[in-house]
Amino acid sequence: MPREITWTDSEEIGIQLQEKFPEVDPLTIRFTDLHSYVTALEGFTGDPNKSNEGILEAIQMAWHEEYVDSKL
Repeated sequence: MPREITWTDSEEIGIQLQEKFPEVDPLTIRFTDLHSYVTALEGFTGDPNKSNEGILEAIQMAWHEEYVDSKL
């Protein structure tokens, strides 16, 4: 069973998003779509109503870091 993740687990979310969407450039994703991607992750237990722009930006940057690393 996957470990539970919430909005504050931006690094883990970034890793999981990179694994799930390896060809997607995270900087091209709208925050509304990013919100949907995160809430659909296996193990995500956060309240969908508790996200905000700062949280989504942190997740996007964590995902972007994983994306860049995967291209090296």
